[in-house]
Amino acid sequence: MTPQSTPDSSPSGAAVKAADRAHVFHSWSAQDLIDPLAVAGAEGSYFWDYDGRRYLDFTSGLVFTNIGYQHPKVVAAIQEQAGRMTTFAPAFAIEARSEAARLIAERTPGDLDKIFFTNGGADAVEHALRMARLHTGRPKVLSAYRSYHGGTQQAVNVTGDPRRWASDTGTAGVVRFWAPFLYRSRFHAETEEQECARALEHLETTIAFEGPATIAAIVLETIPGTAGIMVPPPGYLAGVREICDRYGIVFVLDEVMAGFGRTGTWFAAGLFGVVPDLMTFAKGVNSGYVPLGGVAISPAIAETFAKRPYPGGLTYSGHPLACAAAVATIGVMAEEGVVEHAARLGSDVLGPALRELAARHPSVGEVRGTGMFWALELVRDQQTREPLVPYNATGEANAPMAAFAAAAKQHGLWPFVNMNRTHVVPPCNVSEAELKEGLAALDAALSVADTYTG
Repeated sequence: MTPQSTPDSSPSGAAVKAADRAHVFHSWSAQDLIDPLAVAGAEGSYFWDYDGRRYLDFTSGLVFTNIGYQHPKVVAAIQEQAGRMTTFAPAFAIEARSEAARLIAERTPGDLDKIFFTNGGADAVEHALRMARLHTGRPKVLSAYRSYHGGTQQAVNVTGDPRRWASDTGTAGVVRFWAPFLYRSRFHAETEEQECARALEHLETTIAFEGPATIAAIVLETIPGTAGIMVPPPGYLAGVREICDRYGIVFVLDEVMAGFGRTGTWFAAGLFGVVPDLMTFAKGVNSGYVPLGGVAISPAIAETFAKRPYPGGLTYSGHPLACAAAVATIGVMAEEGVVEHAARLGSDVLGPALRELAARHPSVGEVRGTGMFWALELVRDQQTREPLVPYNATGEANAPMAAFAAAAKQHGLWPFVNMNRTHVVPPCNVSEAELKEGLAALDAALSVADTYTG
């Protein structure tokens, strides 16, 4: 992939950055301490700056460009829809919206056949929890500590990571619990079987002490994303499903990051044979080309609002441009075998290669993942499992991770780092050659992380 030349009439990278720094307020950032890269273009698995420096994107944007940047069929679908109907209110039946809903419903697990469209993942979680509370008439929601569900008020309150802290008033009706994570087990487990059994016992004990009749929903990321891509042990999600059924609790799976091919399946729930009552999605549904998210709804919950109005909506729910992009994206994924490609490369190429890196680098404590959804746990000591940086480290305390990220960029790889982990989440249709290019750069960057071990 060669960076395209910039027309003479286009702004310079310096001008783009100057305008950004003068007027753009960035999310999750101390505004005076950031130095955003000015991006001139992107295509496939790569993007480049105004100086022509190219980066292999191992972040998939923000884990949403599942089919890469600028796929011509999706770009053409957006252009065609814009030529016919750029927008229309959500109360009407619109072809692009209806077709997107049909295609999504065909791929969701079980009988989740009704689709409520939102603008993204956070408001999908907001509406899923509202539906659960109204359906049950109960106030509380249980969520895991190691989780991320979005930045809006309810979604950030059910989030488990430190991004919640500044907005957590303790009044959102949220109770948190520990989900399984054997590498850093809260249950002193030594095997996956022990971790699963003890995590389920802990969850059921939490429910008992909170009062089952007060709990509307349990919300879990099927495979947690930014928290560390911890694939749950066999039997855990099925166990949660059984607990929810026993107590009349709505089971909500958040597939915003894991859905649409990321895990080598259309939805990660398929890996575990579970069907939730509500399932949220966004990101990969149209590769992020136009903002779109939604909630897939079971018949029982849909029936609650058959004669009773659902008290929620959005001006741009099921926006025609976003839905046209979703229709085209799902079509591309089916025609090009993107889901199957992600599964094969994950099992045959990426997983083995990451484990080989782990065997050579003392800074890698654990490798975990599936499909195009992987994480490396970085440590100072493999035996003690001391993290490479402290929990929620900033400034000088975060220097080892900053040095690792800088080394990756120097070698042409744009990494996704979070606390003491690096995520490996390239586009789901990344080529084997591109993967090997990225792994070579990752190898070099890990050598920098190794200097902080021992």
